Amino acid sequence: MAERRNATRQKSFLRGCIYFNNRRNAVDCLIRDISSTGAKLIFSDAITVPDVVDLYIPQKEQTLRAEVHWRHGTELGVAFTASAAAAPDQPLKPDDLAGRVERLEAEIATLKKVLKRLKADLVSEEDAA
Repeated sequence: MAERRNATRQKSFLRGCIYFNNRRNAVDCLIRDISSTGAKLIFSDAITVPDVVDLYIPQKEQTLRAEVHWRHGTELGVAFTASAAAAPDQPLKPDDLAGRVERLEAEIATLKKVLKRLKADLVSEEDAA
């Protein structure tokens, strides 16, 4: 099968989060490979997402606009749009700051859910012992 990608993807094991519905919804994912033009995302469960999402990569403090190109079970293949990321040397505008605050609040909410689940698992393990 011929390679159809424009850029070679690098294997990765990055944590990510996709945002959609005007950033009202957030879903955690694992970025299994990534290039300057796209990525392969893996989710814990099969999900339904729109054709355009924002992919946030906390380790890189980067948010990229992405179009879904393929879906298979718990995996998505996305291509980054041409205007995926703003140049890092540009100052943030008030709208950009509001969006970033909204993304951070969504990430905090997700982390709180994960922490709550981990605490519940720890308590159940202690009860079982």
